Amino acid sequence: MPRFATMENATQYQLRLASRMSRLGTETAFEVLNKARALERQGKDIVHLEIGEPDFDTPQNVVEAGVNALRKGWTHYGPAAGLPELRQVIAEYVSKTRSVPVSSDEVVVVPGGKPIIFFSILALVDEGDEVIYPNPGFPIYESMIEYVGGRAVPIQLREERDFGLDVKDLASLINDRTRLIILNSPQNPTGGVLSKADIFHIADAIGDRNVMVLSDEIYSRLIFEGEHFSIMSIPGFKERTILLDGFSKTYAMTGWRMGYGVMRPDLAAQMTRLMTNSNSCTASFTQMAGIEALTGDQSSVDKMCEEFKRRRDVVVAGLNRIKGFSCRMPKGAFYVFPNVTQTGWPSKKLASALLEEAGVACLSGTAFGDFGEGYLRFSVANSLENLNKALDRIEKWTAKNL
Repeated sequence: MPRFATMENATQYQLRLASRMSRLGTETAFEVLNKARALERQGKDIVHLEIGEPDFDTPQNVVEAGVNALRKGWTHYGPAAGLPELRQVIAEYVSKTRSVPVSSDEVVVVPGGKPIIFFSILALVDEGDEVIYPNPGFPIYESMIEYVGGRAVPIQLREERDFGLDVKDLASLINDRTRLIILNSPQNPTGGVLSKADIFHIADAIGDRNVMVLSDEIYSRLIFEGEHFSIMSIPGFKERTILLDGFSKTYAMTGWRMGYGVMRPDLAAQMTRLMTNSNSCTASFTQMAGIEALTGDQSSVDKMCEEFKRRRDVVVAGLNRIKGFSCRMPKGAFYVFPNVTQTGWPSKKLASALLEEAGVACLSGTAFGDFGEGYLRFSVANSLENLNKALDRIEKWTAKNL
C-alpha cells in the first residue's frame, strides 16, 4: 500500500475556505471579456465594449523612460511607499491640480488603483462599521466593504440628476456608525461628474464629523464639460480625504500597474505597512516611467480626451436612435450608460443576448450594483469604425427582437 494518497484520491480533501471569501465580489468586465474571447475562438466576430481600458498605446516618451530605467538598473526593490523621486513629483502635481499643499510623506504609490481602495477599507473599517458608496458604481467598493465585514450602504445615483448623488439622500445615510464615504467623479459606469457646487454640498452634509472620504479621481483628466474639482480642496477636508489617482486611464498605462493615494501622513504610514505586507513595493522601473508621465509632454492626454469626446458624441446619438434605448450625455470618463427599460428586457439578459447574438460585448448595469438594473454600460475605448459597427449590430438586433 503506497504511503501517500494517489491523485485519484486527492479530491477527498475538500477545500475549506475562510468564511470571508464568500463575501468577496468580482469585476464582471473580465468575466464578459473571457466569454467574448471564447466566442472569438469559435470564429465569431465580437466588438469589445466591455473593458474599461484606453485603446491607445502608452505615450512613447513614457515607454522610453521605462525602457531607459530598465537599462539603468531600476529593477530592484524600492521603498514600500514608493520611490522618493516619484512621490515628490506626485506631491507637486497634486498640490498644483487640487490647490492644496501636499508633501511627499502624504503620498503612497501602489500597483494600480485598487490597492488604495482595499487598503483604505482595511485600515479604517471594522466589522459592523458603515461605508457609504455610489450605486451604480465600481463593483470593488462593495466587494471590499463586505469582505472586511463592514456594512455597505449604497447611495443611488439617479439618471434624472445626470447620475450625480442627491445630497439629501447622503445626509440621511450618515450616522454614528459611518466610517467612510466613497466618492467617484468622473464616475464609472455612468460618466457622471460632480460639479464644484455638488462637492461643496457634499462637504456641508458631512460637516465636521470625523468621517473619512475616499475620493476616487482616477478619471480626473478625462472630463469633457466643466472642470474637475476635488473635495480635498475644501478647507477642513484635506485631513479627512484619501485621494485616489493613477496612471492607467490618463496615460493608457493599465498594464504598468501604478496608482497612488494622497492622505494625511499618519494614515500614509499605515497604508505603507499594508503595502509592506502585501506587495513589498511597486515595480521600480514603472515608477521612473511615472515621473516622465507627470512631468513630460501632456499632449497625448489632451488628444485622447478629445477622441473619447468625439466617440461619446457618436455613440450617444446612435443609441438614442435605437428602439428601446435612451442615453444621457456623460460628462467624463469613457463610458456611456443607456437606459434600456423600454426594451422590456432585464439588463443582464439583454447584455448576454447582445454578446451572443449581435456580437457586441457590453456590461449589464447590474454588474455595478442593484441600482444598475435597467441600464447597460458601453466603453467608447474602441475605434469609431468598431463603435459604428456595434451600433449597427444593436439596431439590427432590436429590429428583429423587440
